[in-house]
Formats: sequence, C-alpha cells, structure tokens
Amino acid sequence: MSKKTNKSIYIAAMVLFLGGLGYLLWSGLSENSTYFLNVSEALAMKQESLDRARLFGKVSPENLETTPGALGVDFDLVDKVDGAKMLRVEYQGAVPDTFKPGVEVIVEGKFDHGNRVFTATSLVTKCPSKYREQSAEMEKSQG
Repeated sequence: MSKKTNKSIYIAAMVLFLGGLGYLLWSGLSENSTYFLNVSEALAMKQESLDRARLFGKVSPENLETTPGALGVDFDLVDKVDGAKMLRVEYQGAVPDTFKPGVEVIVEGKFDHGNRVFTATSLVTKCPSKYREQSAEMEKSQG
C-alpha cells in the first residue's frame, strides 16, 4: 500500500515540475521575442502582428521635429535600401548625441495602428564611421 502512495507522489511532483518548467520557458520566450526588421519589412507585415518590434533605418533630414527644452524627437525612419519607404517615429526620452539626419538608428517600440506611427521606447544610433576610423588607427598603432 505504501509503495503505491509513493509512486503517485512522485508522478504528481514530476507533473508539477514539468508544468512549471514549461510555463517558465513559454513566458520567457514570449516576453523577450521581438521582430528585428527594416522599414520595408515592417510595412509589408500586418501592423496587428507588430505589437512589439525593433526597427532599423536612416533618419530622414526632412520632418525632424524636436521640442526645445523637452526630451524626445519625432522623425521619419527611411529604409536603407528603398528610400521611398518610410515610417513616422515618435520617441520620448533622451536622444543620443550622435543622433542627426542621415545616421542609422535602431528603435524599439510598437505601432500605433490608428495613426500609423511607430512609438519608440528606446532609440540607439549605430556606430558612426568616425569610431571605425579611430579603431583602425588604434590597431595600426598597436600592431
């Protein structure tokens, strides 16, 4: 009688352990999974499926709007390959010093389906070429 009771306890513990492990894997993967797309790919997808996305492209020199004395910037994000495709981005937060028209940026956020605007929660500029030049000079001086 006691062998049967121990076996059922082990089975119940194993089911609870595997259920908890499965839940942790599912919740971890679903919260951290975001699309990493260029502007053309984002425009080709259904906006409903892009609740959370990370986009990259170039900052258009036109329609760049900042509010003096306030954080944030609104700009058009242009596709690197097809310059005719662009997406409006609104960002509220500290803007990197290297942010300027023509620089490549990565924004993370979500689409506002009604206004067709990408609301960014983070804005990162890609490494400008001046750092690559400095890195090449450092490598030459070391080697």
